[in-house]
Amino acid sequence: MKKLILLMLVGIVGNVSAQEWKVKVAAGKYDRHNTMVSVDRPAAMGERVVWHLTIPGQAGEIQVQDEGKRLYWQLPDHLPKNTEQQYLLKAAPLLSTKRVSTTMNVIQSDTALLITDHKRPLLQYYTAVAEPPTGTDTVYRKSGFIHPLWAPNGAVLTNIFPNAGHRHHMGIWNPWTHTMFEGKETDFWNVQKKEGKVFYAGLERSYSGALMAGFTVMQDHIAFPAPGVSKLAIKERLAIRAYVSTDNNSKQIWDMESELRAMSDSGITMLQYRYGGGLGLRTTPYFTDKTSRVLTSEGKTRRDADSTRARWVMVTGNTPVGMAGLLIMNGPENYDSPESLRVWPEGNAEGGELMLNFSPTKNKAWQLLHGHAYTLKYRIMVYSGELTASEAEAAWVDYVYPPLVSTVRQ
Repeated sequence: MKKLILLMLVGIVGNVSAQEWKVKVAAGKYDRHNTMVSVDRPAAMGERVVWHLTIPGQAGEIQVQDEGKRLYWQLPDHLPKNTEQQYLLKAAPLLSTKRVSTTMNVIQSDTALLITDHKRPLLQYYTAVAEPPTGTDTVYRKSGFIHPLWAPNGAVLTNIFPNAGHRHHMGIWNPWTHTMFEGKETDFWNVQKKEGKVFYAGLERSYSGALMAGFTVMQDHIAFPAPGVSKLAIKERLAIRAYVSTDNNSKQIWDMESELRAMSDSGITMLQYRYGGGLGLRTTPYFTDKTSRVLTSEGKTRRDADSTRARWVMVTGNTPVGMAGLLIMNGPENYDSPESLRVWPEGNAEGGELMLNFSPTKNKAWQLLHGHAYTLKYRIMVYSGELTASEAEAAWVDYVYPPLVSTVRQ
């Protein structure tokens, strides 16, 4: 894959006055550990500034990333519940620039967008059409999905074009299964039915930095109401943001946000069905019912997690490079959250392999009206080794109840 070196601009500040703010981070009711925090970018002297963040009385600076009109940084180590951390934030004019390499990068090639951390791959999103295995129907040709997803130890956690019965399973992907579009039931998940399919439809933006990297792409949900006829049913803006690894490079978090807009005047209804939409996952074939385990926030396992609601679900298993897994958290403002799960049962016909889906419409239908935007948010943590239930809960707390950050101008 062609490799692009992405660079950022770092300011060199001369002897000029700087603006200062006191920054306070309050842990709240929960212990915090290597938590990423952010605050609205203070109004400074124009856009061309360089930011300096320090802890009073301590030497050295804390790395800050300015992205999307917010400032981001990582809490140092542990911040106990009901305590605060004080900082001093300075903004000084950007007088000149020099080019340095970034830690978190998005690398664009002819076929994909790849996010890396210190040159280690985290996830790859397919912009090109992936070809199914030789001899397979071309109906399964597909773009607009994530594969591979890697754990920090290099384990591949996803799979595409698996066994012949489910060639349409594509790593991490999010098509809707049972919809009503312009008076006709339309299935975007089971592409072999030739009723609909989701495609990559363009890169909106990408960015790299010291603490995070990400991209925003468009995806088209195309319906095929009749042979040779196609119609745009949903326009989707999919944003992916990944953060620098923590805990000695054993854990890494990334966010996925999907904004959906119905393109027909009559809108579209996601009908109630047992799977589809939200976040779909086909795991590595090394994760079977004998080599992996599932645990939800409600204490359910693979044996009884199907059709239950969960704030989070984690999958851990053995791979050729060691134990690894992923934790998936659904946003509290998602439709019908906490969402219900579709989890393949143990002892299935595909050797006990695993498909898992957070589905907002597993229990009730969802109508998308023309002219409105609808958003679904998920956070995913990949990890090497194992993750405890308490660690999973702490990650969910950071996602849903982040520390409170405030600033006061000096």
